[in-house]
Amino acid sequence: MQDVLRVLEPIWQSKTETASRLRGRIESVLSWATVAGHRSGDNPALWAGNLKELLPAAEKMAKQDNQPAVQIGDAPRWLTALRKRDGTGARALEFAALTASRSQEVRGAVWEEIDLDTGLWVIPAARMKMDREHRVPLTPEAVALLEALPRFEDNPLVFPAPRSSEMSDMTLSAAMKRLHKADVDAGGPGFVDRVSKRPAVPHGLRSTFRDWVAERTHFPGDMAEVALAHKVSNAVEASYRRGDMVEKRRAMMAAWADYLTGKDRAGAKIVTIG
Repeated sequence: MQDVLRVLEPIWQSKTETASRLRGRIESVLSWATVAGHRSGDNPALWAGNLKELLPAAEKMAKQDNQPAVQIGDAPRWLTALRKRDGTGARALEFAALTASRSQEVRGAVWEEIDLDTGLWVIPAARMKMDREHRVPLTPEAVALLEALPRFEDNPLVFPAPRSSEMSDMTLSAAMKRLHKADVDAGGPGFVDRVSKRPAVPHGLRSTFRDWVAERTHFPGDMAEVALAHKVSNAVEASYRRGDMVEKRRAMMAAWADYLTGKDRAGAKIVTIG
């Protein structure tokens, strides 16, 4: 067991999800080795009644370990730097920022989900974390980004990988790391989380959006939670699924795009209509 702990403990707090997956794989390999007659005895990588007593639960760690986010004041500078970079990964990351969407939602997006004429992206329940259809109003900036992308007859993906498969999460993470490193190399502060001081990651962009709504606007918090496809009450969900609420969310996302692209240079408080 001590050998397994020596592998897991260094990354259990900083990379909990990766460490948890690694533990499961070690358990599977050792289980196979036991059945195949290559080893005997208890499996040292078992969780229940074993490592569970020595390591904090992964679920608990996940709640404590917020993803490093670009600071609100750095967001426009971050987008400016991103837009100077070419490549499908950079455009996928930009689209994720403009829509405040999860990496997997963007990477798995297909053209049939998107209506460029009405500026609406409808993500089916099967692709959503909450197993509910999610409607994303697209800003003119997001639509322009999509219209500039190449389309491939044999691939329905909006942001395909070079070999026509779905882009990996590491592609977006690598793009974020390059932005941070380039800024630091140029003598800048980089793009780090306000609290942890760790370099920002793609998922942290959603936190940047949520903080912007709370600290720089008067848009309702519930509206932001629906935009992020977080779990909300049934009444709130029903309310914001109505057509008029989608349009109010469109106004919020437009204000967010204005902030990111520098159109809201005065940083004025944005007041919702209605």
